Amino acid sequence: MTENSQNIDNLKEEFLYPIGNYRGEFNPENLAFNANLQQFAQQVSYLCGLEANGKISPEDTYDEIKKFWQQLKRSKKELLDNTNFTAEE
Repeated sequence: MTENSQNIDNLKEEFLYPIGNYRGEFNPENLAFNANLQQFAQQVSYLCGLEANGKISPEDTYDEIKKFWQQLKRSKKELLDNTNFTAEE
């Protein structure tokens, strides 16, 4: 792969999956949750676009958003709610 094609691939990636700068109180948990939140927002945006253009049904859209919401809730619980979280051995 040439350097030019790698640059094009990077530009496509940045365009399709933009990540905003984090401006909150910095700690690894907040940063990780922010990334998960941005990913959730991007996924919902794509699903809404697909549904609005008739590519997937409203029911399928709802089910997918609900699945992503559950993942985000789990992420919040693990990263932000459980301040004494320790990995199980």
